[in-house]
Amino acid sequence: MLQGPFGSLDRDRPLIRIQFTHFTVATVCLPLIGFITCIVTSLFSHFNDSTYTHCQVSNYLPSISAAISLTPERYVWRFCIGLHSAPRFLVAFAYFTFYRGHFVGRLPEQLLSGLTLLAALSENVGLLLLTYVSSTETYSLHKNGFIVFIASSIVHMLCTCRLWQVITRHTLGVEERKSYRYKWRLFLFNIFFCLCAGYFFRRHNKYCEPGVYTLFAFSEYLVVLSNMAFHITAYWDFGGKEVMVAMPPEGKRF
Repeated sequence: MLQGPFGSLDRDRPLIRIQFTHFTVATVCLPLIGFITCIVTSLFSHFNDSTYTHCQVSNYLPSISAAISLTPERYVWRFCIGLHSAPRFLVAFAYFTFYRGHFVGRLPEQLLSGLTLLAALSENVGLLLLTYVSSTETYSLHKNGFIVFIASSIVHMLCTCRLWQVITRHTLGVEERKSYRYKWRLFLFNIFFCLCAGYFFRRHNKYCEPGVYTLFAFSEYLVVLSNMAFHITAYWDFGGKEVMVAMPPEGKRF
């Protein structure tokens, strides 16, 4: 069970108890629903606006930044990301607590756990920044938020894969090994399409070829979707755990 640092089942009265697997799926589904809604709405309602670039060549898919900067897409995206951000912070600290307990007396892994926590927090902050500052409002802030999100997500995935590599050396658990395999594959998948997105974006800006921006947008979609899939591997990591909201007894209230 996931509990706060001052909480105890013996002393606190549970108000809400949720399986961590359900909590994880719900948290990831919020941005997934927002992502799909924004892309589909942009394609059917704002195709010309969402696929327009300074090159003025044919494109067939909107970039994520373009899709979430239009109305009403921006409000759908902001609602979904805002609602999922608090659980993301909780999951980051849950992982840190798990690593800290698992690697007692192992300084390198303890330090790596701290770096993983910082990367997870930075990733979430970057996502909030690029969400609430659209590319049509303040482009530089939006771009910096995107850079922070991508860089932090890569660091977070790499550190997580390393920690789970160590964990799987000392366990025979099927769930742990499955989680590690999927984490590693999704990390490599994410890196590959990050490179593809960067290549297509640069090529589009340099040569203004028809359809290249579409390849950039598609690569960007796969980067975001693989990031979401990476986070949902927590389904195996905390399969038997619960999230609990508890009410302190009368004597503990101030």
